[in-house]
Amino acid sequence: MIEITLKDGSTKKYKKGISAYSIAEDISESLARNVLSANFNGAKIELSTEILKSGKLNFYTWNDDEGKSAFWHSSAHILAQTVLSLYPKVKLTIGPSIENGFYYDFDLGDKTISENDFPIIEKKFMFFASQKSEFRMKLLSKLDAKAYYKKEKNPYKLELIEKLNDGEITFCHHSDFSDLCKGGHIPHTGLVKAVKLTNIAGAYWKGDENNKQLTRIYGISFPKQKFLKEYLTLIEEANKRDHRKIGKELNLFTFSNKVGLGLPLWLPKGTDLKNRLQTFLTKAQDKAGYKMVETPHIGKKELYETSGHFEKYGMDSFQPIETPGKKETFLLKPMNCPHHCEIYNSQNWSYKDLPVRYAEFGTVYRYEQSGELHGLTRVRGFTQDDAHIFCTPNQLEEEFIKVIDLVKYVFKAVSFDVFTVQVSLRDPNNPEKYIGSERNWNLAEKAILMAADSKKLDYNIKYGEAAFYGPKLDFMVKDALGRKWQLGTIQVDYNLPVRFDLKYKTKNNEYMRPVMIHRAPFGSLERFVAILLEHSGGNLPLWLVPDHLIILTLSEKYEKYAQKVLNKLKINEIRALIDNRNETVGKKIREAQLKKYPYMLVVGEREMKDNVVSVRHRIDGDLGSLTIETFVQILSTEIKGSNLIEV
Repeated sequence: MIEITLKDGSTKKYKKGISAYSIAEDISESLARNVLSANFNGAKIELSTEILKSGKLNFYTWNDDEGKSAFWHSSAHILAQTVLSLYPKVKLTIGPSIENGFYYDFDLGDKTISENDFPIIEKKFMFFASQKSEFRMKLLSKLDAKAYYKKEKNPYKLELIEKLNDGEITFCHHSDFSDLCKGGHIPHTGLVKAVKLTNIAGAYWKGDENNKQLTRIYGISFPKQKFLKEYLTLIEEANKRDHRKIGKELNLFTFSNKVGLGLPLWLPKGTDLKNRLQTFLTKAQDKAGYKMVETPHIGKKELYETSGHFEKYGMDSFQPIETPGKKETFLLKPMNCPHHCEIYNSQNWSYKDLPVRYAEFGTVYRYEQSGELHGLTRVRGFTQDDAHIFCTPNQLEEEFIKVIDLVKYVFKAVSFDVFTVQVSLRDPNNPEKYIGSERNWNLAEKAILMAADSKKLDYNIKYGEAAFYGPKLDFMVKDALGRKWQLGTIQVDYNLPVRFDLKYKTKNNEYMRPVMIHRAPFGSLERFVAILLEHSGGNLPLWLVPDHLIILTLSEKYEKYAQKVLNKLKINEIRALIDNRNETVGKKIREAQLKKYPYMLVVGEREMKDNVVSVRHRIDGDLGSLTIETFVQILSTEIKGSNLIEV
């Protein structure tokens, strides 16, 4: 007999060799009907897997990210089967699940596929899905696996197999289709009831532009047809709220091919918005004891070799920069933390000085593939609201809790009211992904869990999502459309202090290593602004909006009075501008509505004579006439009270 520990902590005894699915059936008929995937002792398994030893077993349904991941990974197999049936000479490569759906990369040879072909592919896809073919895993020797793909004349799979060890190579079979695969599937294809192919793009094999360009087909699938209808409605609304569209309408940012893909250019209004966010956080950080620092946009290669970033992220960085004189090699800064470690190392510290808190709005650069770039959410140059806290082990939990409070304060300020928390830990099956000792990792993971429990956070644990130097607490914000975005992050790091030889003197005059906390409530300012624009539909909080109002003149005769009103507003720190174009006031109002000004002040002969303004609210419409002084008082109070945040 073996003992199985379930997610709720309860235990049950079963006969050795029982399948994961049979355990689900024993727990409840409802679970067996809805279960999509399972995890045993931290590793993905098939539901058909026989359990041979005691351990912890988790089940996942469509309501879990892990369940969706298995569903979409399985759907990628069906897509590969479909495309291969329609284009028999196609060469298959890889097909993972992604955050919303899946994709598969194909070498189509001399064939082409366009979005016009999607209906045919979708119809064939659903035919294969309806066969209810069971997903089955089979272990193959390296020799047999290579022989299979030599017969298929598939160089991509052969390249993947070459890097695998004999005894760990598995294929997934369903129907008459087989594919090299690590595993993690739903029980059978019949669970897929709806599919939508969403996009087609070029993608280089292994992301290397020196390799052949493949055809990537994106899709998303669902266990119920109604979920697809809901998704399509969501996409329609999301297109209306697309931050790229809103950013253009509000004149916030732009891109230029001459400057380079993924390198945003902030326009005056966008720069105001970005600066206002930075000012807001700077004030909050100042109250919390942070000191602002500034570091260069480049650093010597040696710096990132010491930190481990070059080893772990070298492929995602821009190519090294060679100096024209001495043989020195620099990199565009991919992270701020190595620089902050060197600032800490620039002087001696006592335990009485700690914690030391350094903050910076530092621009960093990472080479994202062109096909992965998307507006402000995926860029190659972005600003992090980065900070690093150097503290004693005894101060760690208190400092971590303070950072949690800071992140929640930031979210409240912009009405990110719904969020979940994820504790991102090591992948127990891939220790080579990480640096540092087992002891330090255990201490860091324990500290995060204790802080999360202390704050009574409702969190879930995700294995394999830790940074290479330490575990993380990630905040997943749900926007107005119900989409989840990873924003704020807090990380505990015992390892960089070792690599940079950081220390402080104890009360016993001995030297100890400080612990580092990495934190970024915004994450990336670019990504934060993009999500905020889509969450609010461009209707930003009053304290943050670039312009509180626009003054609309009925004709050029009232420009001087409009300027008088503008001056009084500016004295009271109300952001405004004048529209004195020779257009009808109706047209000016319509355009002001589209540009999402919270208020419009109409001025004409009556307003000038009575020293008043006609006030119009973007949502509530005409609010009547008010004296300038009365309006200033009302709006100033509203700005200060917006979301209870005073900037």
